[in-house]
Amino acid sequence: MNLLDQSIAIGPLGLSLGQLLIVFALGVALITGLMLGRRQRLGIGDTLSTLVLVALVGARLVFVARYHQDYAGPLAMLDIRDGGFDLLGGLAAGVAYAGWRLWRQPAQRKALGGALAAGILTWGVTAGTLGLMAGQSRPVPETEVATLAGEAIRLTELQAAEGQPMVVNLWATWCPPCRREMPVLAEAQREETDITFVFLNQGEDRAQIKRFLDHESLALDNLLLDAQLAFGESVGARAMPTTLFYDADGQLLDTHFGELSRATLNRELDRLR
Repeated sequence: MNLLDQSIAIGPLGLSLGQLLIVFALGVALITGLMLGRRQRLGIGDTLSTLVLVALVGARLVFVARYHQDYAGPLAMLDIRDGGFDLLGGLAAGVAYAGWRLWRQPAQRKALGGALAAGILTWGVTAGTLGLMAGQSRPVPETEVATLAGEAIRLTELQAAEGQPMVVNLWATWCPPCRREMPVLAEAQREETDITFVFLNQGEDRAQIKRFLDHESLALDNLLLDAQLAFGESVGARAMPTTLFYDADGQLLDTHFGELSRATLNRELDRLR
C-alpha cells in the first residue's frame, strides 16, 4: 500500500495519511497567506477558504456527472461520505477561481500567490517523498487468514486459483460505514464475475459474523477471518472500512479508505479492467 493510503485511527475517527497531508498543506497555505497579507495589511483567509470550497464542489460535480447513473437520486449524490471526487475537476475549478481572484484583486496577488505556492510545495515534496519510500512493488501479502470453517488460507493462493483481479474489503460488524457499503459490494460480487471479491473480517469471531449475515440477509462468497488483524497491519489499514484493489498479477493498484458507493466502486473497478 502507498504510504499515503495508510490509515490512522483517532478514537472513532479514521483518516488516511493522504487526507492528513492535504489538511497540513492547507494549513501551511493559510498561515503563509496570513503572514504575507499582514505585511500588506490584507486579509486573504476568506479567499483561501472559498478557493478550497470551490475546488471541492467542482471535484464532486465532475465525479457525479461521470457516474450519475450509479446514484439512486439527488440525495445520494449529495452524500460525500463515499469519497466521490474527481481530482482533475477539483484542480480545474480551483485554478479557475484562483485565476479570477488574482485578476480581479491585484492587491492580493503577492499574498495569495505565495500561499498557493507554499501549499502546493508542501504537498508535492511530502507526497513525493512518501511515494518514493513506498516503492513500486506492492503485492498481495502472504499473511495467513482463515475461512469460516477454520481452515487456513492465503489470499495469494486464492488469487492464483482464480487468475483475475481481486478486491479485498476489510470490515467489521461494529463499523457503521462497513455495514452501509456491504450490500453494494455483495451486489458487485454477484454481477462482476471477472473480478474476485474477498470480505476479510477484522478481529471478530464466527458466531458474531454469522449473526450479522443472517440479520442482514447477506450471502457472501470468500468471507474470511483476520482474527489477529495481521493482514490489516501488513497493509497499513488501521481503520475501517478499507478496500484494496489488486490487478490480475497480484499488484496493488489502488486503495479506497472509507465507505464505498456504487459510483466510487465502479470508478475503482474501471481501473482494474
